[in-house]
Amino acid sequence: MNIKNTAFKLASDGVDPSKVPSKELYTGARIPVIGLGTFGSDSVSHEDVATSVREALSLGYRHLDCASVYSNEDKIGQVLEEVFESGVLKREDLWITSKVWNDKHGDGDVLLSCAQTLKDLRLDYLDLYLVHWPFPNYHSPGCDIDSRSPDSKPYIHENYMKTWRQMESLVEMGIVRHIGTSNMTIPKLDMVLGDCNIKPACNEMELHPHFQQPDFFNYVVKNGILPIGFSPIGSPGRPERDRTSLDTVDIEDPVVVAAAERLGVHSAVVCLKWAVQRGQVPIPFSAKRKNILSNLQAVTSDLLTGEEMKAFEGIDRNCRLIKGHVFLWKDGQEWTDLWDLDGSITPA
Repeated sequence: MNIKNTAFKLASDGVDPSKVPSKELYTGARIPVIGLGTFGSDSVSHEDVATSVREALSLGYRHLDCASVYSNEDKIGQVLEEVFESGVLKREDLWITSKVWNDKHGDGDVLLSCAQTLKDLRLDYLDLYLVHWPFPNYHSPGCDIDSRSPDSKPYIHENYMKTWRQMESLVEMGIVRHIGTSNMTIPKLDMVLGDCNIKPACNEMELHPHFQQPDFFNYVVKNGILPIGFSPIGSPGRPERDRTSLDTVDIEDPVVVAAAERLGVHSAVVCLKWAVQRGQVPIPFSAKRKNILSNLQAVTSDLLTGEEMKAFEGIDRNCRLIKGHVFLWKDGQEWTDLWDLDGSITPA
């Protein structure tokens, strides 16, 4: 697919970006309350993801959530270059996030990874750079859930802080404005907060109506860190390897459906409204123009009522969809060992 089909311009049916609310970080910077995720799962090509980015920017999105492991940043960079060259948007109009992958936690590797991301995205700086997972355990894209790296290790705080020091240096160099964490737990993040020089601005975490993580959510907010929620509508397009028979479907929940029927919208839109009203920043992805637009419109119209928000509190099923099996480090473990469910970090 040719990404660059016509000259970039703003869509006449799009959303005025000034009408999209934003959240203030502890630095005083502001981030739009909804972003476009760019993980196309196994079903959307890199070119189609980039086309979705182009469409989203035309429709009024100003927040993109990228990652090196998605292997599409070079395609997205082509779109960004075109958009900036058009003069319609400037770099400072956008909030762009990326993430360092697990095989780039070693000495000097974080800078190299960030430099490659900046080159691929055709940018001089990132607004936010995250440590994608707290485990340095590489696995190849598309692998089976039983795949394990022979070099896999548990979370080792001293090693993580060596990675974090490199993240801090990116801020000091001026090529990253903010740094943050992702796929963490309270015990891990608590240790990072005790030892960091630059506090995480954001923590990216799985958040949707059937997986609300109230304790972790409240912990993050209490510590002045903004929660960014991935899989905000329950990740219906997630890879088959991440699906189990016990998974629930958020958009089919009666509480979600009832709110959607009252508002005359799709259940997915209601999930996004709930997320923003609760205080997290959802980052949905879609390759369909109508969904990209309706997702953005979700945050600029028709709030859920107080009664509906209260009802959402009662439908949390503690259903984690992205379980992380491939990051386990020894035989005989369950995916729950990654998530410190008893309040302490799982030992080696």
